[in-house]
Amino acid sequence: METYEYQISDNNYVGQRLDKVLPELNSDWSRSQIQDWIKEDLVKVNDKVVKPNYKVKQNDHIIVTEQEVVEADITPENLNLDIFYEDNDVAIVYKPKGMVVHPSPGHYTGTLVNGLMYQIKDLSGINGEIRPGIVHRIDMDTSGLLMVAKNDIAHRGLVEQLMAKSVKRKYVALVHGNIPHDYGTVDAPIGRNKKDRQAMAVVDDGKEAVTHFNVLEHFKDYTLIECELETGRTHQIRVHMKYIGFPLVGDPKYGPKKTLDIGGQALHAGVIGFEHPVTHEYIEKTAKLPQEFEDLLDDIRKRDA
Repeated sequence: METYEYQISDNNYVGQRLDKVLPELNSDWSRSQIQDWIKEDLVKVNDKVVKPNYKVKQNDHIIVTEQEVVEADITPENLNLDIFYEDNDVAIVYKPKGMVVHPSPGHYTGTLVNGLMYQIKDLSGINGEIRPGIVHRIDMDTSGLLMVAKNDIAHRGLVEQLMAKSVKRKYVALVHGNIPHDYGTVDAPIGRNKKDRQAMAVVDDGKEAVTHFNVLEHFKDYTLIECELETGRTHQIRVHMKYIGFPLVGDPKYGPKKTLDIGGQALHAGVIGFEHPVTHEYIEKTAKLPQEFEDLLDDIRKRDA
């Protein structure tokens, strides 16, 4: 276990909750993580155990004992994953909406990794036992296609292509509002939201993020668009569309309070294309919109009519 010490001297932190201040002092920590550590007496203020809602005072001396991450034993599960492509080195797999990509606290079963371990016997080990084969991710409530590496050589090759921005990744999204032009590009850096460490935002000191989009269909109150990622930042499309005033329908984090209750953002990763890291053949697969997304669009068309 590793310990971290902080002396509160910044007046901006005074009066704020401890579980809010600590993630700002260390961006690797989440608020829920800190709350768990406080409950387990791993956080002390002035050598005393406190509660998560403790209000920080000037000159407080805080000691955090970082809990060791224990890799869980991942159980293969027959989740009937739809595998669009597979050979000796790579696979392309479909992740349905509502499924988490890899195990994490609260999600140790029913994840894409659990299903992959059942259906694909060989997976790369670069990302550790808990993320075998995982090269990139999409959010839990986003459906669509993901590249999977079956050995470390393939894994490195796919990651290099992601870094070189040569992987084709196209998404379909339904957004609030009527976009007045047919094409557009959002080039705005993304980083942690300074006011909410659990969210991302366009910030001056963020990492480069570029999203290209084109309009597929106009509705009275919504617009259906296709987005192509040049970079792959966390929540990139969701953050960028909010930034330009057209947040995703159903998005619980970045959408408006009054949105359609569809169990998460209307976002689908429909196209993935890349150069095979071993054979150098170009591979591209397309996944049609899930039925629930099609039903949503039909309902809107009927309502507009």
